[in-house]
This record gives sequence, C-alpha cells and structure tokens, in this order.
Amino acid sequence: MMDTQNEGGGGDHSWGCLRNLVRRKHIDSSNGKAETHHHQQLAKALTFPHLIAIGVGSTIGAGVYILVGTVAREHSGPALAFSFLIAGISAALSAFCYAELSSRFPSAGSAYHYSYICIGEGVAWLIGWALILEYTIGGSTVARGISPNLALIFGGEDCLPTVLARHQIPGLDIVVDPCAAVLVFIVTGLLCLGVKESTFVQGIVTTANVFVMLFVIITGTYLCFKTGWTGYKLPSGYFPYGVNGMLTGSATVFFAYIGFDSVASMAEEVKSPQRDLPLGIGLSLLLCCLLYMMVSIVIVGLVPYYAMDPDTPISSAFASHGLQWAAYLITLGAVMALCSALIGSILPQPRILMAMARDGLLPSFFSDVNQRTQVPVKGTITTGFCAAILAFFMDVSQLAGMVSVGTLVAFTMVAVSVLILRYVPPDEVLIRLEPVPLPSSLQERICSLPFQCYEENLSSHVGTSISSSKQPLLCKTDASVVEKQEAQGGWVLNKETRRKFAGWSIMLTCIGNFLLSYAASSLRFPGILRYSLCGIGGCLLLVGLIILSCVDQDDARHNFGHSGGFICPFVPLLPIVCILINMYLLVNLGAGTWARVSVWLFIGVLVYLFYGRRHSSLVDAVYVSTSHVGEIRRNSEHSLA
Repeated sequence: MMDTQNEGGGGDHSWGCLRNLVRRKHIDSSNGKAETHHHQQLAKALTFPHLIAIGVGSTIGAGVYILVGTVAREHSGPALAFSFLIAGISAALSAFCYAELSSRFPSAGSAYHYSYICIGEGVAWLIGWALILEYTIGGSTVARGISPNLALIFGGEDCLPTVLARHQIPGLDIVVDPCAAVLVFIVTGLLCLGVKESTFVQGIVTTANVFVMLFVIITGTYLCFKTGWTGYKLPSGYFPYGVNGMLTGSATVFFAYIGFDSVASMAEEVKSPQRDLPLGIGLSLLLCCLLYMMVSIVIVGLVPYYAMDPDTPISSAFASHGLQWAAYLITLGAVMALCSALIGSILPQPRILMAMARDGLLPSFFSDVNQRTQVPVKGTITTGFCAAILAFFMDVSQLAGMVSVGTLVAFTMVAVSVLILRYVPPDEVLIRLEPVPLPSSLQERICSLPFQCYEENLSSHVGTSISSSKQPLLCKTDASVVEKQEAQGGWVLNKETRRKFAGWSIMLTCIGNFLLSYAASSLRFPGILRYSLCGIGGCLLLVGLIILSCVDQDDARHNFGHSGGFICPFVPLLPIVCILINMYLLVNLGAGTWARVSVWLFIGVLVYLFYGRRHSSLVDAVYVSTSHVGEIRRNSEHSLA
C-alpha cells in the first residue's frame, strides 16, 4: 500500500497500519494467471475419485464408532438418525459456500485464500494461523487414538511390542506414545512421495473403513428384522428427551462432519477444479451423512438407547446378539478410520503454510515445492515433525476443542466471503511498484486519482464522509444517490450507494448473528437482559437480511475469479443461516477452550506484526479503481518509454 510514502504524522501511520489489515490479494495473482512464474506449482494430479477419498477419509474418523452411543444415551434417544440428518444439513450450508469459492479461486489455502481475496489480510492471517493449530492438534489427537485400538486387535493393552507401547516417564506425569509418533512419521513420508500416491493409499484405507460400516449396516439390519427392532418399541417414545434433546445431539454430532474442507485445500492440484471440486465436496458430505444415519438407525434398533455402552456401542450391540467376533472387525474399522483421518489431518496443512509463505506472511522456506514429487516437502516434514512431537509427549485430548475453533471460524469467514463476493466484490486493481519501480511522477499520478475523483464529485455529493475520500481503494463515480428508471417508473440505487447499503447490511447481519447466538447461549444472564440482546440481535439480523434480499447483487461477480463453476443457491439466506449456526457453536465451546485459543492467536498477532506485515507481498502495491485502469496503463507505457 502507499502508506509507506505517508510519513507525515501519527495519524497517517495509524491509518497505514489499519490499511495493512484490509489490503486484499488481487484476483489475477490469486487464480494463478498473472504470477505463476513467481512460484513453483503443485502437480495437477487429482480427479473426482481422489477428492471423494480425501473428503470421506478426512470426515469419517473413529468418532462414529463411539459417538452414536454417547449421543443416543444422553441427548437424542431413538431420534439419533434425525440428529445426524440435521447436523448434515447444517454442514451442507458451509459445503455450498466452499463449493462456490473453491471453483472460483482454485488455489491452495482454502479459507485463508478466500478470506485474503474477499475480506483482507488481517482476517486471512488469523484464519490461516488458526488452521495451523487445527491441523496440528487434530493430527496429534488422531494419532494418539490409534495405539489403544491397535492394542485391542492384538489382544489388549499389554500385547503391543514394548517399543511401541505407552510408557509413563518416571517422576513425571507424562505418558509417551511411541506408536503415535511412528505412525505420524510414516504418514509424513507417504505424503512426501506425491499427492497422487498418498491419496491412492488413503482411498484404500477409506474403502476398508466403508466396507466395515456396510457390514455393520447389513448385518445389523438382518438382526433388527430378526428381533423386531426392539430399540424402537419403547414406552418413552421416539423423542425421550424432546425436540431440544435431539437438537442438542445435532450440535454434538456436527463435528463428525468436519473434514470436507480438506477437499478445498487441494484445489490447486485438481485437474478440473470447476467441475470436480463442487462434486467432491458435495458427494463426500452426502456419503458421510448417509453412512452415519444408517449406522445410527441399525444400532438404535439393536439395543435400547439407555442400554448402550458409551465407549463401545457398536461392538457391544453385536456382542449382545451373540456376535462377539464382530468386535475385532469393528475395531479394525476404527483403526482404518483413524489412519485415514490422520492422512487427512496432515495433508492440508503444508498447503496452508505454502499459501501463506507465497504471500510473504511466513518465511519462503514453506513455499518450496520439490521438483520431482511436486509437493511442498519442507512444509510437510515440518508439519509431521511437530505433530509427532505433540503425539509422543502430550495427551492432547484436552486440547481437542481448539480444533473446533479453527474449523468454525473458517466456516464463518467463508460464508461472509460469499456475501462479499455477491454484493460488494473488490472493484480495485492492484499495481505493484516492485521489482520495477514506476517513475515518481506516475506514482504521484496514481495516488492522486482517487482524491481528484473525490474532489470532482464533492460539490454534487454533499454529505459524503470525508474519511471515505482518504481510502485509495474505491473511487466514487456517480454523483446522485438514486437514479430514475424511466422505463419502469421507479427508483433504483446507483452502484456506489448500493454497494454501501450492501456492505453495511453484511456487517449488521454478522453483529446480529453474534448477539443472538451469545444471548441464546448465556443462560446465566437475567431474563430481561437475555431477551433484550436476543431482540436486538434478531432485529439487526432481520434488517440486514431484508436489505440484502431487496438490493441487486453486483454484476461484477460474474467476472470475478473463474467462471462456469458452482453457484451457491439461496443467497443471502443460506450464508446468513450458516454464519448463525457456526457462531452459535463457537459461543458454546467453553471458556477454557477460548482461553487456550486466545494464547495461540496472541502469538499469531505478534508474528504478523513483527514479520508478516513487513514481508507481505502487498507491501509495495497500490490499489486504484477499475475506472482508471486504462489511464494508468497509458501513462505507464508513456513514462517507461
């Protein structure tokens, strides 16, 4: 940005720091058309089946083998399948948003990449930093869960080889898990071989897990018909905990659907991203939802919900019908699910690190791509090493809630990005001053364009905020607030005013969503305060939704990014509901989780202030309105000639 040239005072410096947070990547450099020569590209090796393997493998972990018992006993009862259905529909809202953005901007980085284009550098940095934490802790948590299941297959906890078994360090309350660390290193080595090879292995492991689940569904259905579906013939009815219990169960099992966003992080390596990415995201989520629901229907039919074993519900259900041997097969399925989830946890993080390093926010070390395998080997090894250390020394189960923060924040910002893309897509053009500096006279001309435009329109646009004239990103082009539409005899907002209305409406919906979610979750608040906050939040949300529904979407959205891909339906309603659901889940994660996440985010702020902000690839760039692009290009050619 041009704040480097404004050294006149503290106000200019403060404004320059603020502009650093809202500067956005130019779409040409983001979609790989203009700056591909600066970075080594990843291999275009993935097709639709690979994406299904990544999506299903990353989503279906061992949680389904445990979660069905806990949720059925405590929340949903026989309505467990409905809880999975509602949670799947909620996850599908975020999947729709991911599908549109991934097909428009098919590059590595996922939610970080989309936020950098649509919202700004500050929010993008926090999302990328949170995703680093998510994938690292997620991989470590999954790895720590594999060794107990492996031990069950071999006969018990004491049956694993001594070198792989868990040990407690004398004098310290630390239980080390060598098996977890070894598995992380094996997966890291596999990922370094190439994305096609690692995805092929993940596909095999995922297929084995799916076959185990199909065994549970088919065999369980036979037993249910044989015994008459006893689990549903209860005097308490289908909803023993009421509708509220079923909804609480939906909030709990929602996190079983986290993982489809891994598909979006592989966008740069997909051969046909406009076609395959939306299909990969959508179908993988659909398959997971169907498998979850069918397993839930069968297990509840085999055993009454109150008699389920909370730790091994599926194995115990089959054992109660004389199939003790099925426990080994189900445990094998859990191991396969964990191994696939481990691959899915480590696979996206090097791509996030690479995207942030490409943008200058992290050292260029992470952006190096191996010429032979065409994967970010250095970032993969670093990720695997950190995850292995955590898995070896720490019981990271207490930190598992921090994984949800990164995911839900990313889901929220992706939905916000869809709203921005539709109503207020960036209309500025990025001009770099490096590595070939423009003549000083031309630089002054570029900087003066927005101010000249403002001065020309000031006399006919009374009441315009002075602060908006200091922002060199947008330029006012129309003097009137409304234009008369002769043919229809009505009044319509001009482009600039419509963009302002839409921008403020998006902000109102976000604030309203937060107030509504916070008030609804704060049961300890006095009733009048709680209802007042709910009313204010609901009104803000409703006003923003009505305005966005009434104003037209920006025509520039058709030419922003790659065209011809998936289009998210029911905008603005779908993204706004998506934001509301994710904010509600974020608010309910607990104070302890937020305290730990705040420490990590504070470290991220320091890293950004002392490194990322100074080394950003946008530090020597200016933005001008698209209406002045032709004039600037003509002046540039004339000055450089």
